[in-house]
Formats: sequence, structure tokens, C-alpha cells
Amino acid sequence: MVRILIVDDHTIVREGIKYVLKNYPDIYIAGEASNGQEALQKITSEEYDVIVLDISLPGKSGLDVLKDIKRTKPKLPVVILSMHPEDQFGVRLLQAGASGYITKDRPPDEFVTAIRKACSGGKYLSPTLAEKLAFHLETDASKPPHERLSDREYQIMRMLALGKTITQIAAELSLSVKTVSTHRTHILTKMVMETNSELVQYAKAHNLAD
Repeated sequence: MVRILIVDDHTIVREGIKYVLKNYPDIYIAGEASNGQEALQKITSEEYDVIVLDISLPGKSGLDVLKDIKRTKPKLPVVILSMHPEDQFGVRLLQAGASGYITKDRPPDEFVTAIRKACSGGKYLSPTLAEKLAFHLETDASKPPHERLSDREYQIMRMLALGKTITQIAAELSLSVKTVSTHRTHILTKMVMETNSELVQYAKAHNLAD
């Protein structure tokens, strides 16, 4: 029996996952969490075989929660289930320790395959993501500018591209305005840009600001 913890802030999504998985008797929903803090509390007090984690969570992002989970229980498999396309977060999440990445528009059987593969110690990668991961391992010089950013810089870059102000970003990420401003400077430097408008145009062109 595979014991799963679902981490998603939308009740309807959690209910949908439960509805899908009820057709698989070897998989048991052992717990639910609506944010990162709740998830971390649960994994320290209870045992799970796989975590199903969304990226877009209130408070800490799914990427940060994944890193916290891996620090707390390094061997605990985490499958990312997200509305975001693979090319936005897939490689970063796999590098941070995820055992698989699957989008919410994929068929249920594929989702179950990802869970079983993660539980057996493997990694679930679509052919597209596997190719992208292989490309990412090449030299930095050949990578697109946004792939040279740190995880935090990438997170802030996307928020800037969505039109959020430095003050708004600071509040959402629980950072100081000065820290966010410093990150913005580093982002523009690494991407060889001067304005937020350039970031917006770049993000739209590379499908990074959905």
C-alpha cells in the first residue's frame, strides 16, 4: 500500500486527486495539506511513501517546500503536480530533488505511473523534460539567460514579469524590499537587461509568466 500526502491549496484539486486514486486499491491517501508549513508538520509526525506537491502554494512556494522536505527527509519521494508547463519549472524542481514532474492536464494513468515510479526509487520524466534536462547539463554558455538565475532570482523574475512591484514581491516572499531590489539588480545583470519591460517581453516570448 502506497501512502500519499497531497499538498495543494485548492480543495477541489485535492478532492479530484482522491477521486482519481480511489480506482487504484494499492494507493492510499493518508493525509492532506493546504500549504507548506502544514505539509512539513505532517511529514515529521507521520509516515508517507510519496508526497504529491503543487508549486503554487500560499506562503512558501512549492520549490521552497520541496527543499525543506528534502532537508527533513532526503529519501522521501516527491512528485510535482502542477498547472505550470514543464519548461517553466521542471528542470529546477528535479535538480532540487523531485522524483517526477507532471502537469494537471495529463491523463490519470500517467499520474499514477509517476507515483509508482517515484515510490520504487525511480524518477518520472516525460520525453520532453528528459531532453530538456540533458540540455541543461551542457555548459552555461549555451543556456538561455533565465536558466542562469538562481531559484530565488527565477522566482522574483517571474513575479516582476507578471507586473508585481518590489514591495508586493517582498510582502509575498517575506523578504525585505532591499533584498528584493538587490535580487532584481542581479537578475537584470545576468540577463543583460536594464528594465522590467525587457523582462516582461522576454518572459512572454519564453512562456515563463503564465
